Amino acid sequence: MFIDEARIRVKAGDGGNGCMAFRREKFVPRGGPSGGDGGHGGDVVMESSERHNTLVHFRFNPEHKAERGRHGEGSNCTGRDGETMILKVPVGTALYDEETGDLIHDFAHPDERIVVARGGRGGRGNQHFATPTHQAPREHEAGRPGEERSYRLELKLLADAGLVGYPNVGKSTLISRLSAARPKIADYPFTTLEPNLGVVTVGDAPHEESFVVADIPGLIEGASQGAGLGVQFLRHIERTRVLVHMVDVSDGSGRESPGDDFKVIQGELGSFGHGLDEKPMMVVASKADVANPEKLKRLQAMAKRRKLPFYAISAVSGQGMDALKYAIAAEVKRTREAERSETAETVHSLS
Repeated sequence: MFIDEARIRVKAGDGGNGCMAFRREKFVPRGGPSGGDGGHGGDVVMESSERHNTLVHFRFNPEHKAERGRHGEGSNCTGRDGETMILKVPVGTALYDEETGDLIHDFAHPDERIVVARGGRGGRGNQHFATPTHQAPREHEAGRPGEERSYRLELKLLADAGLVGYPNVGKSTLISRLSAARPKIADYPFTTLEPNLGVVTVGDAPHEESFVVADIPGLIEGASQGAGLGVQFLRHIERTRVLVHMVDVSDGSGRESPGDDFKVIQGELGSFGHGLDEKPMMVVASKADVANPEKLKRLQAMAKRRKLPFYAISAVSGQGMDALKYAIAAEVKRTREAERSETAETVHSLS
């Protein structure tokens, strides 16, 4: 099961109450106030983890409450603090405030940790209220309540390359040939109902390199407005570095113009926003082993006009697979280096 959105409510622990007590010990006359402080309530912390890849554990357990602090005790004993509750989320999760819609944090890297609800402070015991003129205080404080917040979690896959295109253009077959992923493959539309990830390795040790490729469920015209599988999977393309746009050039697609197919999907990417239509892209003619020569020629000409890299492949026969794999790896490497240099320049300017 793939769950990419969930709503949760978190409640940090309340602080323990301060204690009112007086020392009553033998040989200790006028022992005075000895009420201890209450313990602090536990925080609710969210941490990104590579061991999780869905939000399913939140979908069926939306309420999370941290432990409250224990009350203070006599003999100036402070109550124990409540334990911190740690909620694990997959890398790639965006955390939004449910009430305002504001982005709270984007977990783009492993082991990032933020406090999403702070525990209440423990109340003070009556020992703190003693003065020279008020030596037997009976005042003490109640613990402060912990924060209570509602959040929306949205998972966006972290992939270097994203395969996009109409349903049944061969995306699942391609990812199964490039990597060890084994997605469902069938000859009917919308076979893929959830994104699939695969790790692709190129080169030989010790110069071996790898990248992650995502098979995004098929898009159709109107997807940015909710048609077909709608926008629920367009968000997963936001984090990809490279888009691999696959177009079926066989006669079995049922569509006449491969160029029109490309324009429709490009229009949906542009309508969705977030710069999807501006990402580095390469055009791939799929099912080249049974291609209509005229369709293949027109698609290649269109890619040339747009100055986009073009590859004709057949995931069944293996035609053009190595060339495409190494081309994707080279483009991913280039974008990674560009991001690193941009980050280094930003850090340098801030320092």
